[in-house]
Amino acid sequence: MCYDCTPSEDLGRTAASRRTFARFLAAGAGLTVLAACTPNAPGAAAPSSGTPSGSPSLSPSPFASPIATPEPTTAAPPPPEPSPTPSPSSALPRQFSLTDPASPWLVVNKHRPLVPADYVPADLVRPAVSMTVSGEAALLNSTTAAAAEALFAVAARDGVAMVLASAYRSYGTQVTTYNGYVASRGQADADTASARPGYSEHQSGWAFDIADGGGACGFQPCFADQPAAMWAKANGHRFGFVVRYPWMFHPITGYYYEPWHLRYIGVDAATDMAARGIFTLEEYFGVGPAPGYP
Repeated sequence: MCYDCTPSEDLGRTAASRRTFARFLAAGAGLTVLAACTPNAPGAAAPSSGTPSGSPSLSPSPFASPIATPEPTTAAPPPPEPSPTPSPSSALPRQFSLTDPASPWLVVNKHRPLVPADYVPADLVRPAVSMTVSGEAALLNSTTAAAAEALFAVAARDGVAMVLASAYRSYGTQVTTYNGYVASRGQADADTASARPGYSEHQSGWAFDIADGGGACGFQPCFADQPAAMWAKANGHRFGFVVRYPWMFHPITGYYYEPWHLRYIGVDAATDMAARGIFTLEEYFGVGPAPGYP
């Protein structure tokens, strides 16, 4: 149909038709696309018949562009939550106890307290690394201390500044620490930020916290973007360490993201976890999630 080729006596009807058609376009009635019928100049390209995927492009004529088909309004599904279903460990050359506090495979969480509750490692030593703490907070069991020395040395060679910010914590110190959180934040909030006495990995001697030496984002979520945290996350398994409380896995571990908290489990297990894409000890050792205290 050609609206520009109508005889002059039909101009009134044509104008009315154009107004009617324009109203249909404005209302989004989904009418069939009509092309302008002005003859193409010699050598001019034929008008495109493609339909835009988004909003229609602007055109000097309302008949030169097709009506855009509205895109579906159904929202994309949210990313899945981490599965609480534990994944059993693969067979490794050596197996260790999951309950003995002296075992590198010890799993301590809100369902699995230390036994005895006031456990003290028999071989606490001070690792030869840069640190911002003193006294008991500077101690680790001898195995973790040696691994930490290797970790810090290679990080330094790679140009990454890393310091030990908190290590061993006795049962008595944990009582004071936890009660301080309860007094300032309430028990419910304290239970997501600090372990109850007898439930802390720090008491086992197998875990410690790191910082970057300059105090940037110390013990804050933004520490995840600091070179020390990124390097430890990418390379820790080479020395037997994992980031114990990873991002978005608090329904399993019971604690929010702590990119500063490293836990020694041995090179074989840490490397196996990294290779298989398993992020928590609960999943790796198949002990089940521990989102809260029983």
